[in-house]
Amino acid sequence: MAEHGAIEVKAGYGSDLGATPDSDGTNFALFSAYAERVELCLYDESGQHETARITLPEYTDEIWHGYLPGVKPGQLYGYRVHGRFAPEEGHRFNPNKLLLDPYARDFAGVLAWNDAHYGYDVGAEADKDLSFSELDSAPFTPKSVVSGFTADPARPAGPSVPWDRTIFYETHVRGFTKLHRGVPEAMRGTVDGLGQKEIVDYIKSLGVTSVELLPVHAYLDDHHLEAKGLTNYWGYNTIGFFAPMKRYLGSGGLASFRDMVRKFHDAGLEVILDVVYNHTAEGNEMGPTLSFKGIDNFSYYRTMPDDPRFYINDTGTGNTVNTSHPRVLQMVLDSLRYWVEVMEVDGFRFDLGTILGREPHGFDQRGGFFDAIGQDPVLRKVKLVGEPWDIGPGGYQVGGFPPGWAEWNDKYRDTTRAYWKSEEGIVRDLAARITGSGDVYDQRGRRPYAGVNFITAHDGFTLNDLVSYNEKHNEANGEDNKDGHGHNLSFNFGVEGPTDDEGVIAARERQKRNLLATLLLSHGTPMILAGDELGHSNDGNNNVYCQDNELGWIKWDRITERDKALTEFVRRVTQLRADHPIFRRASFRDGCVLRWVNPAGGDQQEEHWDDEGLRAIGLLLHMPDVEQGGDEALILFNAFDGDVVFKIPARVKTGSWSVVLDTETGPGSDEGRKGLKADQEITLSPRSLIVLM
Repeated sequence: MAEHGAIEVKAGYGSDLGATPDSDGTNFALFSAYAERVELCLYDESGQHETARITLPEYTDEIWHGYLPGVKPGQLYGYRVHGRFAPEEGHRFNPNKLLLDPYARDFAGVLAWNDAHYGYDVGAEADKDLSFSELDSAPFTPKSVVSGFTADPARPAGPSVPWDRTIFYETHVRGFTKLHRGVPEAMRGTVDGLGQKEIVDYIKSLGVTSVELLPVHAYLDDHHLEAKGLTNYWGYNTIGFFAPMKRYLGSGGLASFRDMVRKFHDAGLEVILDVVYNHTAEGNEMGPTLSFKGIDNFSYYRTMPDDPRFYINDTGTGNTVNTSHPRVLQMVLDSLRYWVEVMEVDGFRFDLGTILGREPHGFDQRGGFFDAIGQDPVLRKVKLVGEPWDIGPGGYQVGGFPPGWAEWNDKYRDTTRAYWKSEEGIVRDLAARITGSGDVYDQRGRRPYAGVNFITAHDGFTLNDLVSYNEKHNEANGEDNKDGHGHNLSFNFGVEGPTDDEGVIAARERQKRNLLATLLLSHGTPMILAGDELGHSNDGNNNVYCQDNELGWIKWDRITERDKALTEFVRRVTQLRADHPIFRRASFRDGCVLRWVNPAGGDQQEEHWDDEGLRAIGLLLHMPDVEQGGDEALILFNAFDGDVVFKIPARVKTGSWSVVLDTETGPGSDEGRKGLKADQEITLSPRSLIVLM
């Protein structure tokens, strides 16, 4: 035991990282393999006045630790870490920088960008990152907060939606509620607002099952964005893996997040978090020193093997988190368990998930991260979805994740867009995508729902803009329209952007219905982008990552009758999917018969698949012994710009067919088209889809 002035310091323990309070005080523990000394700095409630600076007295198994009696939840603190400043060797220690605790559950204050945040001398003439900054960053840095918020021992059970019934709804805490007049003004843009009954009821009414939130971990508004008067909207710039983003929290602080989760659970809806463990906001060698870089740069980040001054940049963001290091991997798993056990979320979507499977030899589905997740008694039971690509070598891994994981399936997105755009030679691939991408996922016992199908996501055009713009219009981002993806497979129907032409409007609305119906009736797990069902537009901007304003927010006061009709259409199709397992197969080996038919009513022959002009095709699905009666459906697709007459094939079961959905006429499409017999003809309007059952 040691004393620092009036502060008593005990050895404490290194088994639990972070700040862990008990009835008598708080234990502080920080991993750093290469530090020489660690100072704990305590602050008053303002976060501007340091009240004590204490050297952690013990170093055990690369963990620096100490126990402070009398320190309670709410205490503000930060670290100064001493060690060698040797960038050429991968070490960037600089005790002039106040550092955030990687395990902090909460932060106080916001970062004010200043030259002091950089470990090097910003004014240096050459090799800036090799210079050493003596500027103190503390006045401009948020402070970590000791948190006593823990798991609820009486935690209510969550909804636990089966995978085959899952429909993801990707949304944004702030953007979804910021302009909603039904949300009290003070709650807009927060989890309190998202948890309002009107919001929850609306999302539930759509027939979706799982709300997927864009990043809620504490992140930074990038320095270069702030200089342009912009902010980071999406949040893919994490600085704290345990702390929620402060601007999203409601009046109840940390508890408000869990309260929001429970309100969704009460409605039978899951909450999925989009998480960013692949990189941090500290960037490359020219980035700031805010936390990990100053605590143990060489351990936390992947550095170039022959020149550790520089970072491996498989993420495109400047750095890559080193999940091959056991303590870094531990941090990621501890973070995930915290969000499951304390915040009670139901799963995760991993941004640039390929990174997490990277080992020094490359991507490995038996890498440490995947093995650790698969063996974890908590994490292996939640929904796990990977974004299966990064920009590193061999980074495209669609179908390459291990059993137990689902993956974003961009093959589905691109193929479905291309088909309905009426591109040539796409129907063979469309057939695979609609029926669960068995060519990708039918291996090692993986199921059709391993593929998360989507048409649109946060990154790219909204559905409305996909059918309204041929080109991206990202000028508001201040990058001369050079940012954002250029290959969008979009089609504006002859007019770029908004129009009063009723013919163009009608064609666009029908195309929205085509895309949504295809998505929701395909095997696999569908994901809808929030607002697509409302005709939401980002004015042709396909990269609104920095548009935390009305451009990116859902504009609830601009919803038209056409938009409301589209919402009703979505409800009808989600109900159709829920009622009929044939549209949501749980297994590739369920006995479901798939029969592809041509407009003449005959079976699609092998040579027909290679017809570059093929645009119209039918899929007959028959599943025996479902709910003691079997299930059968016929989906007819027409991507031509003209009518196509289909001869209706015979049912496998006895009886006649009835139209249950037609994207030409919308929700009331079954009127007058019941009792259709084999060999009768039915006409599909240009670019339309019909479902018969």
